[in-house]
Amino acid sequence: METFTLATVSLVISISLIVSKKREPAHLSFAFLCLALFFHKGGAFFYGIFLNEFWKIIEYLGLVAIPSCAIQFTIPLISRYTLLSRRDVISTSIFSGFLAIALFTPLYRWTYFDIFLYLYVGLIILVCYVSLLRYVQRRPPGVERTRMVYLSLACLATVVLSTLDILYYYGYAVPPVSNLFIAMLLYFVLILITHTHLPELHELMARALVVSIVTLFATIIFILIVGLFGKEVSPPFTHILLASFTIVIAIDPFKIVLKIIFNYIYPEGKDVFTSLYAFDEKLEKEKALLLEEMAPVLAHEIRNPLGSIKGAAQYLRSESNNGENQRLLDVIIEEVDRLNSVVSQFLNYAKPYTINLKKQDVNQVIEKAISIVKASDRLGNISVEKELRSDLPMVDIDAEQLVQVILNITFNAIEAMPAGGTLIFRTSKIESSDGGAVGISIRDTGTGIKKEEIKNIFKPFFTTKERGVGLGLAICQKIIKNHGGYIRVKSIPHQGTIFYIRLDAAQ
Repeated sequence: METFTLATVSLVISISLIVSKKREPAHLSFAFLCLALFFHKGGAFFYGIFLNEFWKIIEYLGLVAIPSCAIQFTIPLISRYTLLSRRDVISTSIFSGFLAIALFTPLYRWTYFDIFLYLYVGLIILVCYVSLLRYVQRRPPGVERTRMVYLSLACLATVVLSTLDILYYYGYAVPPVSNLFIAMLLYFVLILITHTHLPELHELMARALVVSIVTLFATIIFILIVGLFGKEVSPPFTHILLASFTIVIAIDPFKIVLKIIFNYIYPEGKDVFTSLYAFDEKLEKEKALLLEEMAPVLAHEIRNPLGSIKGAAQYLRSESNNGENQRLLDVIIEEVDRLNSVVSQFLNYAKPYTINLKKQDVNQVIEKAISIVKASDRLGNISVEKELRSDLPMVDIDAEQLVQVILNITFNAIEAMPAGGTLIFRTSKIESSDGGAVGISIRDTGTGIKKEEIKNIFKPFFTTKERGVGLGLAICQKIIKNHGGYIRVKSIPHQGTIFYIRLDAAQ
């Protein structure tokens, strides 16, 4: 059962990466590595059932394909710090080809042939692991190095825990577990290469925990149904658990494949695979489009009367000699200006943004925003600190829109520190297998944001200010999303808030 589970997990991961829209070199090479492992373990599983030489050949063909696939995956994973090159891929592919041909010759009957194959595969995997360790050693501290440290530790843990199989082969009542740990390692690697925006271990483990909880839930439901309504003895718990895990991780790739097939058979049924949550997202998009169409009309209908009111108030003020009347007319003019500002913010949020993308240095954009803040005389007793990394890659951005985002966040931070404090601007370099990114963080030491308010902070018209509109951060999120990035916030009440922005590096 463990062998079948590993074969199935390998196939599911391979299919999910091949059919996905994002086909990075690391993704495709890992897909082919998993496919080779599927043939190896699948052949071993079916050979154990049918005892047919055909399946033994399939098992060995999958095994000899692993070395070149492993090197092919390692090269884009650790980029320029690797010991390996394309020449190693070619040489291992040629050597593996000779071994594959040998499977159809008398050499296949050699007593030590399978031992030689496993030693060859083990040696290549060891070389790949040494390359990974060398990368970790030479790589300067950063998010990408941290991710590779996690991977190296996961590989080491898998090897150590897999040695428990020795107890099984010596007759102890310990089930073989190496295939299960390898399956877990494959899934961990999948998360690592497809979710490069998860730099922390707890974030990586959280995704794995979700899968584990869903798997356990499915297992319990199956056991309860069999226990309540079944008349036969239920399968062992471990078999049900492994089957549930296989189904859970296979659902998304299976839906992608089905969607591709149904698009050819039934093009009108595009919403067949849309969940209730996805329907909610679709409804939100339709509402946003409707808002884009209505906003200019509403703004026009509101601004015209406001212009008339302001003009009339200004005329009456110039003609009035009564101090009380002048004060009341000043209030009218002030409130009209405020309503005009609200309408402008509403238009800024509702209108579709036109982005003028250019390769820019993020540090220069931040420096410009800081100079605007200092010139505004709003800092008071607030000190500004900068930790801008000098070796950042260029980013495709609209500089003016990014300045707007930084200013919105910064002025909110200033308002959160009425008694003074520290405002910290920091940039970081994020390297990954898909090209890397740039991180921007803006931190204050102000009053912070309450936990119940954090989840609403980017929603349009949500505000905690008496005279606020609640569109500033919504506009910030929209701009960053239009740039292909994301923005998030962390806050501790009475200690401060940090906004984090990630933007992909220019290709």
